[in-house]
Amino acid sequence: MEFSSQFSRLLLGFKYTHDDGDQEPLSSMYKKVLQIAWPAALEGLLLTLMNSFDTMMVGKLGPAAITSVGLCAQPRMIILLVAQAICTGTMAVIARRKGENRQDAANSCLRQSLLLVTFIGVLMTVLGILLATPLLRLAGGAEDTLSDAVIYFRVISLAFIPNCWAICICSAMRGIGKTRITMVVNVSANLVNIFLNYCLISGHLGFPALGVRGAAIATAIGTCVSSVIAIVFVMQKSGYLSLRPFKGFRFDKSTLGAIVKVGSGTILESVCMRIGFLINGKLIAGVGTAAFAASQIVGQVSSLTFCLGDGVSSACTSLVGQSLGANTKKKAMAYVHVGERISIFMSAAIMLFTFFGRNWLPTLFTDDRFVIYGCAVSFLVLLLGIYPQNMRVMLAGCLRGAGDVRYVAFVSLISVAILRPLLTWICCYPLNQAFPNAQFAFTGPWISFVIDALVRWILLHIRVKKGQWVNIRL
Repeated sequence: MEFSSQFSRLLLGFKYTHDDGDQEPLSSMYKKVLQIAWPAALEGLLLTLMNSFDTMMVGKLGPAAITSVGLCAQPRMIILLVAQAICTGTMAVIARRKGENRQDAANSCLRQSLLLVTFIGVLMTVLGILLATPLLRLAGGAEDTLSDAVIYFRVISLAFIPNCWAICICSAMRGIGKTRITMVVNVSANLVNIFLNYCLISGHLGFPALGVRGAAIATAIGTCVSSVIAIVFVMQKSGYLSLRPFKGFRFDKSTLGAIVKVGSGTILESVCMRIGFLINGKLIAGVGTAAFAASQIVGQVSSLTFCLGDGVSSACTSLVGQSLGANTKKKAMAYVHVGERISIFMSAAIMLFTFFGRNWLPTLFTDDRFVIYGCAVSFLVLLLGIYPQNMRVMLAGCLRGAGDVRYVAFVSLISVAILRPLLTWICCYPLNQAFPNAQFAFTGPWISFVIDALVRWILLHIRVKKGQWVNIRL
């Protein structure tokens, strides 16, 4: 026992002091984190790969097509942010209820959340169809990209209701640590998306060549498939979360209050992030189509590299929430340290991959030499932000599991909505004009990304260190 304790301090950097009545060894906690994290990380990895394949297929139509599809990303997230906030609240509340050993309350939370997001999904569909043009103009759509972007956005808007259902069910499953289910749901749906992309973008297997419209149809159908698969999982009576459609239903004030408590802070965080990303995207689009296309490609690859961090974050959200539900506060704090140690090794591996792949990765998306060069120099800047980015993602996941989402929102307001767009503007415009050979048009967005990641990591670390979040009640 003494040897095990010394080994933990030497290798892992901290000693775990157990709560009263809890004797779970540190090795078991690492095992739990990894068991939940690897399906979530694999899911994110496969989804990002599939999204990258989507971009590659669209990229064959030219940089303008990449830009048209990329312009839709932030408006889509803005439209869906209320539903996603409700689902984040659902995940946190269900994790608590599982820790409290209250299965009926967890299932009641899921039923209420599904009804809420259904109403939201109807509204979002109408808004997405009617407001497509002004939203995409706001996102930076130009004459050569706006028409295709509007077509793409209106088609994917038709799938917002099943999208909301899938997000809600998958969030609930993450709350109880069932990340393998969410992996199956999303990966299966995206395989359908890729197959239909192949058929509909350029016209294969007898299908018409629909270009950007074909990519949108494939995305919408893939979204509907994810919803169907998710519903099949929660209709099984043997699962911890099981919908019983003929069982009496009613809204519960305490459950709704807990969902809204977390969701309202998440909405604020999402608004800050989406506004910041929207402004950032518009600033990059204003520099030129090549700069925006390069930004989209680097963004695709960076999402790929951060999937492991998102997996650890999902595990920490679930396990921190369950620990606090079981009133084991020291264990909740220990899960933060476990997540930190895993993130250190993970970030080192990702940095090596990014460094050695900086020159050939862009060639998977485009054959435009100017865009490829811009991506390569951007990857060198991105390297500096990988470690702080993964750490801040993990810490944010821990705080969300505790329900401390308002502070996370505050950090996002300062860094994402204000600091990052400001730095992007400084780099892409004044500095780019003053030093035209320094390639700030390409590297500027990633310089701001690195500084944003550092700021958020520092602020979240300070919050976690203080430890007040373990006393939040849901």
